[in-house]
Amino acid sequence: MKATGIVRRIDDLGRVVIPKEIRRTMRIREGDPLEIFTDREGEVILKKYSPIEELSYLAEEYVEAMYQILGFTVCVSDKDEIVSVGGPTKKEFLEKAVSQDLEELMEQKKTVTANRSEGSELYTITVNDDDTSKYSAQVIVPIMSMGDVIGSVIVLSKEPGVTMGELEVKMAETAANFLGRQMEQ
Repeated sequence: MKATGIVRRIDDLGRVVIPKEIRRTMRIREGDPLEIFTDREGEVILKKYSPIEELSYLAEEYVEAMYQILGFTVCVSDKDEIVSVGGPTKKEFLEKAVSQDLEELMEQKKTVTANRSEGSELYTITVNDDDTSKYSAQVIVPIMSMGDVIGSVIVLSKEPGVTMGELEVKMAETAANFLGRQMEQ
C-alpha cells in the first residue's frame, strides 16, 4: 500500500471524503460503486467495484470463441480497463485503461461501426493508444445491465482493407447482451 499523506475525518453520518486527486487518479466518478474490505490489522480498503470482473472467466471464454469464429481481436472492457481479450494481441490490450474516446462511446449507449475503407472515424481503445491509423475497422457495443452501461464489447482489425459488417455487429451485440443479462441474475 502507498501512503498519500492525506488525512480525513469521518463526519457524524459516518462519511469520509475521498480527495479529488485520488478520485481523479483512480478514475472514481460520482455514483461509482466501491467495495469495502477490512483486514486483521484494522485497515479499511476501498476498491472500485467492477461488475464485469465478476464475469471475467465467462468473458474470456466468450471473446476467445468470437476470435475463433471471426478471426478479429475481440475485447471486453468494464468502464475503466480491458478485462478480457480474444486473439493474438492480449498483451497490447489486457488490463490497459480505456481511452476517453471509448468512455464517451460507452456513455452514448449505442453501437458504433467504423471502417477506414469507408472513411469512418476510428477510435482509440486504450489510454496510450494515440494512433488510430493502425486500425482498419472497429465495432464497439456498450454492455448494459438494468439500464446502466457497465462496459463494452470491442471487435477490431488491423488488417488493411477489412470492413466490419452486420455479422460482426450482431456477434458483438449478442456478446454484450449476454454479459449484461448475466449481471442481472
